[in-house]
Amino acid sequence: MTAIFDLKESKGRPGMARRLLLIIGAVVAASGAAMLPATLVSLAYGEGLAALEILAAALVTMAMGFLAWRVFGQTGVLTTREGFAAVGLAWFVMSAFGTLPFLLTRSIPNFFDAYFEVASGFTTTGASILPDPAALPKGVLFWRSMTQWIGGMGVIVLSIAILPLLGVGGVQLARAESPGPTPDRLTPRFQETAKRLWMVYAGLTVLQILLLWPGDMDLFQSVNHAMTTMSTGGFGTEATSITGFNAYTQWVITVFMFLAGMSFALHYRALRHPKAYFRNAEFGLYSAFFFGAVVIIAGGLIGPGVEVSDAIRDAAFTAGTLITTTGFATADFGAWRPALQIFVVGLMFLGGMAGSTAGGVKTFRVGILAKAALADLRRIVHPRAVLITRFGKERVKDGVVESIQSFFLFYMFLFMTATFLISFIDANLGEEINLVTSASAVAASLGNIGPGLGDVGPAANYLAIPMPGRTLLAFLMIVGRLEIFPVLLLFTRHLWKR
Repeated sequence: MTAIFDLKESKGRPGMARRLLLIIGAVVAASGAAMLPATLVSLAYGEGLAALEILAAALVTMAMGFLAWRVFGQTGVLTTREGFAAVGLAWFVMSAFGTLPFLLTRSIPNFFDAYFEVASGFTTTGASILPDPAALPKGVLFWRSMTQWIGGMGVIVLSIAILPLLGVGGVQLARAESPGPTPDRLTPRFQETAKRLWMVYAGLTVLQILLLWPGDMDLFQSVNHAMTTMSTGGFGTEATSITGFNAYTQWVITVFMFLAGMSFALHYRALRHPKAYFRNAEFGLYSAFFFGAVVIIAGGLIGPGVEVSDAIRDAAFTAGTLITTTGFATADFGAWRPALQIFVVGLMFLGGMAGSTAGGVKTFRVGILAKAALADLRRIVHPRAVLITRFGKERVKDGVVESIQSFFLFYMFLFMTATFLISFIDANLGEEINLVTSASAVAASLGNIGPGLGDVGPAANYLAIPMPGRTLLAFLMIVGRLEIFPVLLLFTRHLWKR
């Protein structure tokens, strides 16, 4: 048996292709196995036909993944570029296979609509084309939430944790998939780090289930909402998102959104040393963004006929759902006064901490960009001064600053270009989509947030965007989830040359 996992050196393009097939096949097989619990859920609710159809989807997915992994794949030490290529391709391929439960149960009969929904799930975006999720079979609804839960921490990281052969080159894979400058190691072996991160992730999910269940959610709703909260995904079981649940439920979700927007490595360290939270500069900035946003939004909501407690609760929930890019809603912020809507759009670009399940630019990048900009201003006044960029007490290397500036440049370039393309598509297909809808849809997709403003606001869905536009947005979701570079590198010849 151990011979299967022996490393074989291979050179050139064919070897690279087979190593990529091994990784992609293993990821697809793992995503197929993740469909099996949805089969059991359908059986538990008496949905016999749906259970068989989901089981067929799982078996087809596992069979195709196993074929690529064990028959055509080849083990070997992954280079950095192969790690980036494997991750970029794997997310597109597993999203395609993830459509099968929707297609076979005819819950979403169109492949491109199903791909949009699944890409939104795996990337934890939370954008949807479904007017009423509650109309889905329970098993399909569970699979929809499951895509966000396994996509939140990262299916590649999960594969590294459970498949020993993927420990070879695991750091390269994690570097390409994990949010942040480098994967945060808790142990010398990244495989052990991946397991511990998933243990924290699963533990917090179970804790939230136990806290939601005593409220006005039943067990099924509690499980689904815990999975989509900890993944900062935002898929709900009801058409009205969280609006129909009571204040207790909304506060529980708000707290766990805040926790999910924090680094899971920091959570693990804080289990032994609680003061680790307060020694972390990024946590301080993240908390300042969150509570500052709560104060500003609450101040804009408080007025005649509005209870202060309701305004604070809606402000805290909305600040949490936007900064952590979760996408739940207790209020239609698209109907708020224009000044608050502009503030909402600004929050869409922040994101949570590095090493969290949140999307967006990320708190540490915002902080370093601000520090670097201030240093440049000082350099104009004192051209001979030796200025050092620091984040907290740590010195930030010039290479890291340049990398972050490059990331932000690409991020804004994609935002502006995609906004133009969505507007162009809408205009040529005769749709009456305004610039606010187009820009917020792109910001919400690239930042993995979900609801935007206008026709894609919290009270609406993405059916207002034409099919070509939704396909582009699905692409942007994956680009945003992988933090741009692994996907853009797929389109460069340097990645594929010998």
